[in-house]
Amino acid sequence: MSQSPQSLQDTQYGGQGVQWKTWKHLSRFARAYPRKLRLVALFAFAVGLADISFPLVTKYLIDAIERWQAEGGATPSLWPYGFAYAACTLVLCCSVFSFIRVVGFLKVSVAADIRQAGFHNLQQLEFAYYDQRATGWLMSRMTSDCERLATIMAWGTLDVLWASSFLIGITTVLLVLHWKLGLLVLTVMPLLVWASRAFQKRQLKASRKIRKINSAITADFNESIQGVATTKAFARQAAQAQEFGGRVEELQQASVRNAVLSALYLPTVVTIGSLATALVLLQGGLFVSSSGMSLGTLVAFLAYTRLLFEPLRELAMIFGDLQMAQASAERIVELLTTEPQIVDSPEVQARLAQQAANPQPGRADDGWPQGLGAIEFEHVHFGYAPTSSSSGAGSKVLEDIHVRIEPGQTVALVGSTGGGKTTLISLLCRFYEPTSGRITVGGIDVQDRSLAWLHSNFGIVLQDPFLFGGTVMENIRYGRLDATDEEVREAARWVGVHDFVTRLEGGYDFEVGEGGTKLSQGERQLVSFARALLKNPAVLIMDEATANVDTETERHIQAALERVLEGRTSFVIAHRLSTIERADLILVIESGRIVERGSHAELIALGGRYAGLHQHQGLATVGRSEDDWSHGV
Repeated sequence: MSQSPQSLQDTQYGGQGVQWKTWKHLSRFARAYPRKLRLVALFAFAVGLADISFPLVTKYLIDAIERWQAEGGATPSLWPYGFAYAACTLVLCCSVFSFIRVVGFLKVSVAADIRQAGFHNLQQLEFAYYDQRATGWLMSRMTSDCERLATIMAWGTLDVLWASSFLIGITTVLLVLHWKLGLLVLTVMPLLVWASRAFQKRQLKASRKIRKINSAITADFNESIQGVATTKAFARQAAQAQEFGGRVEELQQASVRNAVLSALYLPTVVTIGSLATALVLLQGGLFVSSSGMSLGTLVAFLAYTRLLFEPLRELAMIFGDLQMAQASAERIVELLTTEPQIVDSPEVQARLAQQAANPQPGRADDGWPQGLGAIEFEHVHFGYAPTSSSSGAGSKVLEDIHVRIEPGQTVALVGSTGGGKTTLISLLCRFYEPTSGRITVGGIDVQDRSLAWLHSNFGIVLQDPFLFGGTVMENIRYGRLDATDEEVREAARWVGVHDFVTRLEGGYDFEVGEGGTKLSQGERQLVSFARALLKNPAVLIMDEATANVDTETERHIQAALERVLEGRTSFVIAHRLSTIERADLILVIESGRIVERGSHAELIALGGRYAGLHQHQGLATVGRSEDDWSHGV
């Protein structure tokens, strides 16, 4: 199912022109290379100086020939003028060669820096940010938008410097050569400014629409690739193609309109330039015949009048590109400037700095004791905030959750799909923040602990684990990057990974493919289990961790769990009796509330919801993980 542009949760930008504040923010990426910028300025000025010199050489040559014809005498030497032309040509060629190299480096570097800054910020943002933005939307920001901006900022900087210096130089020369005729040429400038402003609003509006539709198309591509099996299974290829074709047609129409506006813009500037040339021919001819202005000066004026509108056309094109890239700039800046909502508080940061400066034995990096202690949910409520495309106060997920988990306890979470089990764990890990209430670890509010310390103490095994492109060894070592090869293999043996890995081509050096696609679902699950165990977390979280493994594999995992879970706090979201019956505490969660709690025996004796599930369904169809962790429940 295709996503509409509105579903991408784009910020609605209200500016009707180029927003210089946005470009000023982005310019910091170019300012990070001051030496390259100075070289760009030098070569731009050199090109402008060379361009200005050609008509002057022509003027002096014509004036010399005119004097010779009027006065007679020896034939003037033309070699100095030839050498002057050659010198100007050499400067022009060397400068063009040099600025192409420098600007090319600047463009690539700026693009790389923007991507790195965007990726870094994405890693810091909370899950709620991703809940409201499609993967394709984010990919579009870091690919096409980033490339477009880097090109504008690098080549645009060069063009602006060249055009500005060239324009100032020509204006100065015109006024020096003949100030009256120079002022006449400059009278067309207000007309050009008016034409530019007339096109500005329309081009920006069209560009924003193009970028928005392009983001939707990128999201459609990503969604279609991920869901290709479902599309084929339901024979939806034709319908999907039709929906995508409609989006592409919409983009085509918007692009054609934008191209028409651009096509009209440049001819308008050329027309205004032709008007100035006509004025020079008319009035300049009168000056030559009546006031003694030299023929060389008139020829120079005609050349400069034509050249004058080269930088003006260039600036017009740059301005048009800025208008069309404004939408990309706004979206990139939004991504770069979005502040994470879940961060270490100033108090936590102060304790981190103090502990780093004066380490206290037995203390964590945030200054609190290392141990976890009991975990307690104190009247916790949670609901998702409303999005810009929804109305109301958002959806409630958890209500008045109050429970205490002692150190070393195994807690099983049971309930219907969408009840809030995964969300409960997400709050504990601070992937989301409670709407009200608080969660404590060892009597300390988790918001008073550092995120790094909190996350380092949790190991998570999901129902649908994600593996990174690379080898089996690298994916297991992801749990602890400083682990030795032998430690990786030992963790693999604990969960039965070693046996199947040794049968793979290359063993632990086997490439798992993008997302682990070269492994079966069960094999990916085992690798993720070994990854979590290698981390040796204080709290182990298993979200349907054995749902996709066969009975024999589960038996090996259960045997390992008996050793791993001993003395370790753990949370288990599962539907298999073998996992749940051994739990110290079972929480039955329905519609965001804990409706029952106790051990397996206590809940069976209670004869309530859990007993009914045990008796009639055997927990075979309940307790399913609600959603991927990246979207929560």
